[in-house]
Amino acid sequence: MIRASHIRRSFVPALGALLLVSLPAAHAQAPQASANGAGNAGGGLRYIEAGQPPVMVHPTLETAQFARQQAARGGGSGGASTSNNLYYHGGVGGIGVETAPKIYLVFWGSQWNGNDPSGEAQILQNFFSVIGGSSWLNSVTQYCQGVPTNTVTCTSGTPAGNQAGILAGVWSDNGAKAPSRPRQSQLAAEAVRAAQHFGNTSASKNASVQYVIATATGNSASGFGTQYCAWHSSTSSSTVGTVAYTNLPYITDAGASCGANFNGLGPNAGITIVEGHEMGETITDQFPNGGWLDANGAENGDKCAWISSGQGASTTITVSNYQFPVQSLWSNAFNSGAGGCVLSY
Repeated sequence: MIRASHIRRSFVPALGALLLVSLPAAHAQAPQASANGAGNAGGGLRYIEAGQPPVMVHPTLETAQFARQQAARGGGSGGASTSNNLYYHGGVGGIGVETAPKIYLVFWGSQWNGNDPSGEAQILQNFFSVIGGSSWLNSVTQYCQGVPTNTVTCTSGTPAGNQAGILAGVWSDNGAKAPSRPRQSQLAAEAVRAAQHFGNTSASKNASVQYVIATATGNSASGFGTQYCAWHSSTSSSTVGTVAYTNLPYITDAGASCGANFNGLGPNAGITIVEGHEMGETITDQFPNGGWLDANGAENGDKCAWISSGQGASTTITVSNYQFPVQSLWSNAFNSGAGGCVLSY
């Protein structure tokens, strides 16, 4: 049985081509999206395939810029300048955050074989290998589960984790071709296969796990680079329970729309900017949208997406002698509790 939730939906110009469908309610307290997406810099909860749960969309650069322009004109609250903090949405089956996050990276399809022009596979493995325990990711630890719905500051409960060694496994599922334009249901099915491959065959084994389904160059799902850069969601199966997963396209295929040379950070900057965004969001909202979001439906990554200057602007960080471009993440605790985008915590 696939879990789904119901939200009030409004037309978003840059995402208008996505299929919006109405499904039965099952997730906790769905947020309301603003009319133009400005409250979440153009990201947030979207339905893209009938019969599937919603996905949390990572906006393209153009979408985020449009949302912030609208906010500046009084059309919304704006992504990085929102005054509202994240609050707990009650969890899904008792789970709201990843208390000891583990990441399983899947390179899906034989299209990866000898075909990685930007070296994305190695960049991702390097990033996941060392980012756990970093000060950049540590802001997730201020969010928790096991607390009342609408909690803004965790003084009890179990916090999200940021331990070293969060990369738990890598699978090159390359014995056959993946779909050239995989649908959400096909990506969800691959996440279930990955859980089975890694022996995570129960709900408890997947309670703090995320699967990153990386597709090869030229083989990304429809809408990539024009309607989104990546998204994360969840799916349920009788064999593995509920699993969290990310649809991670071949980011450099989208060029500047998904981070190439953003803020002068180099042609491959979008790889870790986008996946870092998705990772931080999944840790704090494992099964959308039961974790930590603001009143506009924005997660900790959405509120700080594609900031080019000032507080929280994307930059390069050094971790264990590696350098990675990253965006900032939202911290409720920043600025004496007023909140803001931070690069360390």
